[in-house]
Amino acid sequence: MSAATAQKIEEHEVVIIGAGVCGIYQLHRMLDMGVDAVVVEMSDDLGGTWYNNRYPGCRFDSESYTYGYSFSKELLNEWHWVEAYSPQPENLKYLNHVADKFNLRPHMQFNCKVDHARFEESEDRWYLDLSDGRTMSCRFMIMGLGLLSQPTLPKIKGREDYKGKAFHTYYWPHEGVDMKGKKVAIIGTGATAIQIIPEVAKEADSLTVFQRRANWAAPLNNYKITDEKMAEIRSRYDEIFEACAKSPGGFEHHPDRRGFWEVDRDERLAMWEQLYKEPGFGIWLKNFREIFTHEDANAEISEFIASKIRERVKDPVTAEKLIPKDHGFGVQRVPLETFYYEAYNRDNVELIDISETPIERITENGIKTSERDFDFDIIVYATGFDAITGAYDHMDIQGRDDFVLREKWSDGPETYLGMMVHGFPNMLMPAGPQSGSASTNYPRGIENGVNWCTDLLKVVWDKGYTRVEATAEAEERWTRHVAEMYSTMLMRKAKSWFTGYNSNVEGHEAGRIRYFVYNGGTPKYMKTINEVRDKGYEGVVLSSPGSSGMVPPHQIGDAAD
Repeated sequence: MSAATAQKIEEHEVVIIGAGVCGIYQLHRMLDMGVDAVVVEMSDDLGGTWYNNRYPGCRFDSESYTYGYSFSKELLNEWHWVEAYSPQPENLKYLNHVADKFNLRPHMQFNCKVDHARFEESEDRWYLDLSDGRTMSCRFMIMGLGLLSQPTLPKIKGREDYKGKAFHTYYWPHEGVDMKGKKVAIIGTGATAIQIIPEVAKEADSLTVFQRRANWAAPLNNYKITDEKMAEIRSRYDEIFEACAKSPGGFEHHPDRRGFWEVDRDERLAMWEQLYKEPGFGIWLKNFREIFTHEDANAEISEFIASKIRERVKDPVTAEKLIPKDHGFGVQRVPLETFYYEAYNRDNVELIDISETPIERITENGIKTSERDFDFDIIVYATGFDAITGAYDHMDIQGRDDFVLREKWSDGPETYLGMMVHGFPNMLMPAGPQSGSASTNYPRGIENGVNWCTDLLKVVWDKGYTRVEATAEAEERWTRHVAEMYSTMLMRKAKSWFTGYNSNVEGHEAGRIRYFVYNGGTPKYMKTINEVRDKGYEGVVLSSPGSSGMVPPHQIGDAAD
């Protein structure tokens, strides 16, 4: 679209898509620099995943004090996290506090879904068509899209026939749901279901859980944060964030550097017993590195966790159904739980293994399996997300030369550093596919990505450039590197969103690996992207209208000084 179009177009230097954790921080950085920037958000308000996911039990699995932003000492000193793993209402309250404290809300527009975005080469600008009929244009489009923000419903016949209440956990009614005296079905036993099932079990008259594939889970071991504990946390924030920066996962938890077989088996078991009792991801991320790469080591930790499930679930048949048989512990992100396994000891909870008795259809009154008919008052779909690329695929994004992002990524994402895409100039993804965010403590990765993108834009503006784009060679090299890093990881065999698996999304079924995440860890990722910056943004081409083309990277090295 030309700027001469009769329709009035709202122009900005930067449009940020998404008002979640990423979009909020990216907007703060832009406004701090005096840049004309705006956030557009399809929901009614800010918060991203913490605005939409309001199901009972929804909370951090990162330590709260490692999840919050680190950029403001004042913010760190004034915010009191109430629990080690903060619940959704508190998380949303925190993000609203950040937006209000830094006066970000006036620069956000809500109920603004981007239907179509296209790059106009003659102007080096993006044009965004919004669902309310308006058009925006910007020099730079920054994607603050959530990695788990495109929910998927199961491919089950008859969903539209059901007469009771039914919803995906992502769309949990904001007014809440009264479960008392109700017969409730939950379809799915992934990370969300593992949080919600114990909460629903306490309220519902009956709860029937339909499981296709079991998932491993470990205790959250949450606790309240006292005033004294919060003071102690504040006193060592620098130490905490330094530890996160040095750990592969962006958490305080660091892997055990001893060789798995260098440690006596009895000592390994004693260590696992201790880690199982500790809060958070310790049992996953403070473990031996070989559990992620070696079948025998993984089998041993898997059997340890399986023994814990058998201890906690009274019925041996149910316990065995809850123990995964198709993947080992830790090869995909481990859900953390609070009395999840104990929920199956309740008289009002029943587990249905749909690999044995498949769901045939949803009926007017409930669910029909191959074995029986169930009547329900409420059906909850805890069926996950079209992860990582889903939010991009559901937006029509057209780059130069008629490149369509959805088509370019049809077999999996191709990026440079997870933050840029060849053929899509002036589009930045601080937390994009194959970046350092997807497989790490998300906000730590977000701050790294936002800071790197902001530094790049500062060079662009200081030098008077109007276009920035990754080269095809740099993109191919990075995408190949990401794929190669899967070769040593057991996760390559798992049916998880780390490998792009989702049976409810066409083309994402089993048998095709999509290389979604960077497996090198935070320190290596940061070393790599900082080296790119220090070499004058190697692999990135900058241009301006007067340059009649491109400025080779070696000519802009001084711009990074």
